[in-house]
Amino acid sequence: MEVETNKETLCINQIIGQKIDSAIIEEDFVVPDIKPDIINEVSTNGTVCIYKKEVMDGKIKIDGCINAYVIYLADDEQSQVRSINTNLDFSQTIDFKELKIGMTVQSNICIKSIECRVLNGRKVNVRAILDIDLKAYSNEELEFMKQVEGIKDIQLLNENFNINSLLGIGSTKVYAKDTVVIDNIDEIAEIMKVNVDIQNKETKISYNKVLIKADQIIKIMYLSLDNRICTKVTSIPIMGFVDMQDVNDENICDVDYEIKNILIKPNSAEEHSIYVEIENEVTCIAYQNKNLSIIQDLYSPSINLAYKQKMIKTMSQKSVIKDICLIREKQVIPEIGNNKIYDVDVRPYILSQNIVNDRVIYKGEIELKFVFGEENSTKIQVKAIIIPFEYNVNCPKISSNFKIDSKLEVKMQDFVIMPDQSIDIKIDLQFVVSSFRNEEISVIQEINIEENRENEKYSIIIYFTKPRRYIVENS
Repeated sequence: MEVETNKETLCINQIIGQKIDSAIIEEDFVVPDIKPDIINEVSTNGTVCIYKKEVMDGKIKIDGCINAYVIYLADDEQSQVRSINTNLDFSQTIDFKELKIGMTVQSNICIKSIECRVLNGRKVNVRAILDIDLKAYSNEELEFMKQVEGIKDIQLLNENFNINSLLGIGSTKVYAKDTVVIDNIDEIAEIMKVNVDIQNKETKISYNKVLIKADQIIKIMYLSLDNRICTKVTSIPIMGFVDMQDVNDENICDVDYEIKNILIKPNSAEEHSIYVEIENEVTCIAYQNKNLSIIQDLYSPSINLAYKQKMIKTMSQKSVIKDICLIREKQVIPEIGNNKIYDVDVRPYILSQNIVNDRVIYKGEIELKFVFGEENSTKIQVKAIIIPFEYNVNCPKISSNFKIDSKLEVKMQDFVIMPDQSIDIKIDLQFVVSSFRNEEISVIQEINIEENRENEKYSIIIYFTKPRRYIVENS
């Protein structure tokens, strides 16, 4: 017979597994008829867009594209620098044995490398390697016994736990749309290069809503009709709301941004402007701290009780810490000298992370790819350098048994050529450190009374011992 109990429902979010993979995306393209023949590639860059993610049993399917720009040296009388813009569509199915339909998957997909190979004057091959980092979460509604009713002589052993219970998951789409004005003297011949980033991310919680704010940073390099290379950087504020029942400012929110589509196109020459439209998907996972007193064992001297227990894994002591590392360096790059710098791609990498005494110690590198003019010429060149860095982020109460998820964001970048031809480099790197501890909890889900309990005679025996005596003999 089942015992009458008072139950409570708990929503837990378990990290089921992590999958790190890579994919090679490769495709041949024909140079458009309106473009001159290609002699060799100068620079290739791209931005990943994710159209769709489909979670299946044991695998996930990801559909997207790489919006790529290839800058090349043209085979014409002026040896001009021209560009090709193309999309590398991909559909990748990745085996992930822990996955089940209905699970939540967070993804971080970025370009590890991208290059263009000239096949002939009218045909090129673009090849990109993607780094894919997937984390799978299982959301489960769990019932556990809070109180036992109707049995007067029951004895309970309770234990207190502080855990991070899942409050909800929501998503929304936000758009960066603007008409970017360029100099009146510029008439755009073609877009040569586009970089898209998201900075200054903020989250504010109001009644049943999570407000997300950020700045979409778009850097556009273009060629004018009079054969000048120009760069325009613009910042477009983006904002949206994620509906979430019962969320409040005491909750912790994990927010992820993912670019879905990019549209960059010049307007008519008379308008001296570029139309920009970027679609982003924002996903928010909210947690609440819960103090629980959970029954671990029980006993009654009058009736025979049997119960079923289940071990669950959940999160505790979750926190998000942000810190900024200031990189200040001077580099002498002879190839650049006093030439004009058109653009710099900044790509930071974490090589190692270790938890020591309430802090996380990071070692990493920043890859800088300079796109600069060639002296007394309209040609451009590319030069890449590596800057190593070490940084400590203070995370109170963190220890070696914590799990950490670290992200790097470039908050600011500035590069100035000094009179002595050195380059003054200023980069602000923001570390976003999400940490938590895995907690294993035993919960009682069902209690039954077993029939025909055998009567037992209880007794107590008390006995005394005499002091032990030691005899020492002299030899």
